[in-house]
Amino acid sequence: MTRLVIIGGGHAAAQIATSLRMKKFEGEVTLISDEPVVPYQRPPLSKMYLSGEITAERLPILREQAYEAAGINLKLGVRATAIDRDGKTVTLADGEVIGYDKLILALGGRARRLDCKGANLAGIHYVRTMTDTDAMRGEFTSARHVLIVGGGYIGLEVAAVARKAGKHVTVIEAADRILARVVAPEVSEFYTHLHSEEGVNILTGEMVAEIEGTDRASAVITASGKRFEADMIVAGIGLIPNAELAIAAGLGATEAGISVNEHCQTTAPDIYAVGDVSWFKHTFYGREMRLESVQNAVDQAKVAVEHMMGEDAHYDSLPWFWSDQYGLKLQIAGLSTGYDTLVVRGDPLDRSVAFFYMKDGAIIAADCVGRIAEFMNAKKLIAARIKVPAAMLADDSRPFKEIAAELLAE
Repeated sequence: MTRLVIIGGGHAAAQIATSLRMKKFEGEVTLISDEPVVPYQRPPLSKMYLSGEITAERLPILREQAYEAAGINLKLGVRATAIDRDGKTVTLADGEVIGYDKLILALGGRARRLDCKGANLAGIHYVRTMTDTDAMRGEFTSARHVLIVGGGYIGLEVAAVARKAGKHVTVIEAADRILARVVAPEVSEFYTHLHSEEGVNILTGEMVAEIEGTDRASAVITASGKRFEADMIVAGIGLIPNAELAIAAGLGATEAGISVNEHCQTTAPDIYAVGDVSWFKHTFYGREMRLESVQNAVDQAKVAVEHMMGEDAHYDSLPWFWSDQYGLKLQIAGLSTGYDTLVVRGDPLDRSVAFFYMKDGAIIAADCVGRIAEFMNAKKLIAARIKVPAAMLADDSRPFKEIAAELLAE
């Protein structure tokens, strides 16, 4: 292998570059991204970058000089339009054709758009790229009423930043509770209470039917007839994987993502797919999935590089995530789907609490708010697949590190 091409500009692409350097890869490497900047951190876009606490200069994962030092040829601000599997080439929007021996697709995804009447008006924003947040910041500074569509992590993080900035904030969520897709009702209740205490107006079970405005959005009408005026609207309603390039190339991809095996290979052995766009079977949970997380992007990138360089690398990392709201860090270990028991450790009213998801007596996931010891040790307990007494988990009088050590020693 002498020629490697990477398509993508997120955490996975940056990790590929880092892994290649660590593995002392000496071939020709080209990184293609349709964004005009080097791969950067996306989590701050809805938090510290939106608030202005950090500048654009702090977002890059690696500086441009690091790519130059590693001998990586950057093709920024240009889109890959086609993959020729037989000829092993990638065609760019400017007509350039680049050959490869191995190809890694780190294509990521794009924000799902609203499709109601008025959805194309100015003043409606999404959070996925630096450009998205840059477009918001000018309006955000002057806005008094901020309306957020979607009660997921992105929407709630923006709500927290807006309240800290003194805005009037309303969150409209179609489901019967916020974070319904990813957490237990008790965790949804915790975050509903947190945001309500901070002054956010949260409405659940409400669909956006129409957005009013002449040239720009000025109000939202819900399906039940409620009307909310807004100076700006932010929608956080999900992510669509950028799988079209792989679908067109016949790589076993669908709208759900690009199917890969345990080595992150597509149906074409010389082509890998990693990060938000990859669809794979997780060995620990025994089901197929697509994960939107920095951890998944980074770990899959490592596996892809190791495998294409001849190592017997398999992806089996335990998923983990995080969210920052009002200075509280939520750290999530594992996936809670299919749990049969929830154990609460601590008092939610104290804003320091851990929620343990159990299945057949073992922990499968944990949501930890301000509880680093619980998060770190929950990952070990989940991986060990051991039976854990619920009463022991709930006993907040003992240090959790001590509890975990006792359980893991058995």
